[in-house]
Amino acid sequence: MKIAALYDIHGNFPALRAVLDEVNFLQPDWIVIGGDIVSGPMPVQTLECLFNLQKNVRVTFIRGNGDREVVEASRGLGLENLSEQGHKTQQWVAEQLTDRHIEFLSNLKSVTSLHAEYIGDLLFCHATPISDSDIFTPKSSKEHLEKIFENVKQPIIVCGHTHMQFKLKFEKKIIFNSGSVGMPFAKQPGAYWLFIDPDGIQFKRTSYDLNAAAKLFRQSNDPYVDDFINHNLLHIPTEDEAMALLNKITKNR
Repeated sequence: MKIAALYDIHGNFPALRAVLDEVNFLQPDWIVIGGDIVSGPMPVQTLECLFNLQKNVRVTFIRGNGDREVVEASRGLGLENLSEQGHKTQQWVAEQLTDRHIEFLSNLKSVTSLHAEYIGDLLFCHATPISDSDIFTPKSSKEHLEKIFENVKQPIIVCGHTHMQFKLKFEKKIIFNSGSVGMPFAKQPGAYWLFIDPDGIQFKRTSYDLNAAAKLFRQSNDPYVDDFINHNLLHIPTEDEAMALLNKITKNR
């Protein structure tokens, strides 16, 4: 069985479309959409594309913190943990979506598991198996990793949330971060994802026309579209920059 894992699309429809062109060539048996699907400039197009994808291949969706926050925004809840920009972004995304979209997002499960005969059982979660928003990195302490993974039975865990690809061995488990399709932290722009087949677990990067994507984004009414284009599309944080920020966040919690 072949599996494609696409995480953190963040409403970046051009990136998703480019990845799906490559995924279609590889012909996976399953596609796992790992959460944070819609929080970005083109939420409706992104979600409708994924709905249509289900006609041709088996697709499993899991919930990201962004998906949960959009549902909460649609219901008038506070979103106290978000910045003003984050709050306005999630509110704007919620306003673009239909009741059908919101209902779909509200029913997403937090984890899923699959079995591949050549590699064994895999657990897919957004951030961690116990939370859609907790943060860990390859620099996290052993104590922190034990708290997160001590009750996980599967030997392989695939996650996202922190938007950068990495492989981490912890005790008898191997953890893969798929990276982000729509808002990566990496050395160069592109769409980052994971592919699993009998040859192993492979980190993937798909290039696409960034300037054409920026043009499409500017046609949206996203209140922070210029910020997205400048800091998450044309220029992106490196892994080292992201790691420093994420470790600072975890220390302050």
